[in-house]
Amino acid sequence: MFLNLLRIELYKIFRKPRTYIAFGAIAVMILLIQFAIKVQGKELIQFFLGSQDATFEYEEGKILNGYFVCFFILNTLLIHVPLLVALIAGDLVAGEANMGTLRLLVTKPISRETLMLSKFSASVVYVMMLLLWMAVLALLGSIFLFGTNDLVVIKETGFQIIQSSDVLWRFFAAFGFATLALICIAALAFMLSVFAENSIGPIVATVCVVIVFTIIQQLQVPMFQEYAAPYLFTTHMLGWKGFFYVMATPENQSIPGSVENPWAMVKSGLVLTLYTLLFLGVGVISFKRKDILS
Repeated sequence: MFLNLLRIELYKIFRKPRTYIAFGAIAVMILLIQFAIKVQGKELIQFFLGSQDATFEYEEGKILNGYFVCFFILNTLLIHVPLLVALIAGDLVAGEANMGTLRLLVTKPISRETLMLSKFSASVVYVMMLLLWMAVLALLGSIFLFGTNDLVVIKETGFQIIQSSDVLWRFFAAFGFATLALICIAALAFMLSVFAENSIGPIVATVCVVIVFTIIQQLQVPMFQEYAAPYLFTTHMLGWKGFFYVMATPENQSIPGSVENPWAMVKSGLVLTLYTLLFLGVGVISFKRKDILS
């Protein structure tokens, strides 16, 4: 029964043209970034190195490789993808209410919990397919266009060089972590969708929540940094970067297979999971108690 419902929900999602807007937007953005780096990549490297350029003893041509381009794309795009996820997840329940089909759905011999879980599971499948599409274009596409070499990670306090043989698993882990973060966004939009009668409201509300939380997180106000930012799910969505911060030897050589702060990444993963369960739980319970009049 559940699998049949899941197939029906996936059919509903992928028959709508708006679903493919996200896939198209990601493809266009990635191709534009790859084209820009192909044309003016040297200037981009000098911009990122900034004052460290004079002391950086590494051949610039080797920096511009597929791994560096993919890392740059992840830094640039992952902050925007939540908006594309909200576009679908915010429509799952509110869209049915708007079309007048929600009342018909709850008259069928299935529990409301099963109905809601099948809808949320469909949004999870959508998120996974979106990240897979992004991984194919950003990682495989960049490797095809720029080749592979060591990955140079430029940080505010310096830079780290990760050997090429130690890079690929970090991208797989980063995409996996990003999937967890976007599922949290999908759960938020899904929960808000339960309280709305059309999809515009939950989509806009999700985007507003993400923007406000991101601003609070980025404002260098001590009060916000101490009492608010550590508890916002948007703060922990950046946990994927931890896979690219590695431990180093006293000679400043990166240690293969290491990560600088694994506990922080585990903590971020747990926080995102708890937020997802909270949003999903509130959504399911509210839907069970909801009087459906349309």
